[in-house]
Amino acid sequence: MPLLTGAEPFRHEGGETAVLLCHGFTGSPQSLRPWAQHLAERGLTVSLPLLPGHGTRWEDLGVTGWQDWYAEVDRELRLLRDRSARVFVAGLSMGGALALRLAALHGDAVSGVMVVNPANKVHGVAAHALPVLRHLVPATKGIASDIAKPVTRELGYDRVPLHAAHSLRNFFRLVDRELPQVTQPLLLMRSPQDHVVPPADSARILSRVSSADVTEVLLEQSYHVATLDHDAELIFRESTAFIGRLAPGAVREPGLGKEGTTAGG
Repeated sequence: MPLLTGAEPFRHEGGETAVLLCHGFTGSPQSLRPWAQHLAERGLTVSLPLLPGHGTRWEDLGVTGWQDWYAEVDRELRLLRDRSARVFVAGLSMGGALALRLAALHGDAVSGVMVVNPANKVHGVAAHALPVLRHLVPATKGIASDIAKPVTRELGYDRVPLHAAHSLRNFFRLVDRELPQVTQPLLLMRSPQDHVVPPADSARILSRVSSADVTEVLLEQSYHVATLDHDAELIFRESTAFIGRLAPGAVREPGLGKEGTTAGG
């Protein structure tokens, strides 16, 4: 299937410090593209891949699982690590869970973690019925575009395939067990008004990671997709400052790096 316009991955060859960005469940790189461009403009190498099953139609997501999504970001991290002095990982929602697992499993290969409204659990009564319900109902209503900013929209599916939701539930359980292995500096940014991921998820993550260097930032003016919302610039500033503190000299003034590029597939 052809990609939806705007769902293309983003890559930028910058300096020796790299950032891997992971988008959310049923979403696409579009939700993180402004963040990726902000980082690229400041001289950082940036990779924002398109996760398997995303960016086309929801039926394509239904035949993928967490192993596919994680394998994609794991591969990208290894590629970045081979040509970069240090790598930071970041993500929105499920992308935050992907980033945390990368940190847990790759240890010193990850210099820091930045997550926005990270998800840790599939909530609600329906979550417990997923093992059976997924064989009876193909999909349910979508979760994309929870944004306070008028007119702004997230490019995501309007349906959630239940086979994929069941796999996501299993993935969250796996990541939750691995959170104590996360020791890297952590920047967690969350929206008190989030209609997709409740505050309990961030609280759970903060209580289980082993990171000694933890910064929590509240995104008071935004909903779930805060990277496209009123607090986007705050996210960009906080993440740039976080990287600059941990990797002195890595962040440059805009206009000194190469242009970012997009690539299909």
